[in-house]
Amino acid sequence: MEIRKRVLIITGKNVQDHEFIYPYYRLLEEGFEVFVALKDGETTGILGTKIPSDKRSTIVKFEDLIISDYDLLILPGGAKCMEYLRREKRVLDFISEWNRQGRIIGSICHGAQLLISAKVVKDRVISGYYSIEDDIVNAGAYYNPQFCSDKNIISASHYMYLGEWMKLILEEFYARFNHK
Repeated sequence: MEIRKRVLIITGKNVQDHEFIYPYYRLLEEGFEVFVALKDGETTGILGTKIPSDKRSTIVKFEDLIISDYDLLILPGGAKCMEYLRREKRVLDFISEWNRQGRIIGSICHGAQLLISAKVVKDRVISGYYSIEDDIVNAGAYYNPQFCSDKNIISASHYMYLGEWMKLILEEFYARFNHK
């Protein structure tokens, strides 16, 4: 039986380019249909990369997000990006409900700030950029300085762990469907 593979990447202006580009292309390579949630269509990363970087994804507006449309959620980082995304109630509600349903969330670097603002980190082991360790701990989580998996949340602190992080995400995704 073929499993549905639809990933949603929630991001915005000034995303950390590496943290968008690597999972984007890795998931395309893996056969996922990629959807990118942006407030206003295309944007650019902090290093100037056009986001999304090609036309193989579908752009989704925040107000049009429906959980059942997707199978995997990715939250790339970028400190400046998070300053804006953390104020998007629709995004936070979406992440909170996604987590409540036990669906897989991949978060990297400052993406952990969305998890904090969605109030889904309490009593969990969460990784994020070293400068937000206090934020993670103050939200009631335990900080991991590299990459980790805790139930449905797979997180990494830095793009230096992109490979290991994506490997954990894909292993967990396929394990849930007993498929590869």
